[in-house]
Amino acid sequence: MAFFTCNFFSDALRLSVSANVILPEPAVKARGARKLPVLWLLHGLSDDHTIWERRTSIDRYADAYGIAVVMPAVDRSFYADMVRGNRYWTYISEELPAVMRSFFPLSSKRADNFVTGLSMGGYGSFKLALSHPNRYAAAASLSGTFPTFAAPDQGPHAGDTAWLEELGNIFGDLKRFRGSRNDLFALAAKVAKNPESAPRLYQACGTEDFLYQENLQFKAYAAEIGLPVTYEEGPGEHEWGFWDTYTQRVLAWLPIEK
Repeated sequence: MAFFTCNFFSDALRLSVSANVILPEPAVKARGARKLPVLWLLHGLSDDHTIWERRTSIDRYADAYGIAVVMPAVDRSFYADMVRGNRYWTYISEELPAVMRSFFPLSSKRADNFVTGLSMGGYGSFKLALSHPNRYAAAASLSGTFPTFAAPDQGPHAGDTAWLEELGNIFGDLKRFRGSRNDLFALAAKVAKNPESAPRLYQACGTEDFLYQENLQFKAYAAEIGLPVTYEEGPGEHEWGFWDTYTQRVLAWLPIEK
């Protein structure tokens, strides 16, 4: 695999950004003019574009499937156009794919595009696929967060005023979150109305993870509205041992054309 670190200027963010990219070298030669399938791999809340290479063997795993991997950085934005902050949703959903395809031989076909992430990145991956089901064939969430903010002053961050302030800077009034374009439950309900065009969805979470109940809640809701989701769970907390194992399971599950 070839490894690249890209440093470029983002018009959407109005600042210089970085992304890591890995490409399957033999696959480029073998495919000739055919563009590469690509996995957009999203990081969690406290990480950046370097974390997947440092904590997993994603380079080795992806090589077995002949797939390119793009790993961007979005700060602590929840992959949103922040109310008080930057336009990370515009960057990740519109600008980044166009820029990466101008740099590398990446396919723009729906059948060749997949997105995966962990924690905040799990939220981001489902948000991308459910917002743009015509662009992504499949999406996977590992220990993803599925916020509703029905009671933002309750739960694991109850009493954490700094956290609630940060969420407010991202999403605005949390009382208006439900039903918005950032609400995965609302996006899922919309996609479920046309199940034949829905992307394939994969969801995994450790049974000791603090986000386990949120994952069960989304799993149950998807079943209720008739949206197919491949769900797996196993022993594990919110940590890289679990994510490294299930990243391999995700790659085996993805409908990558051989």
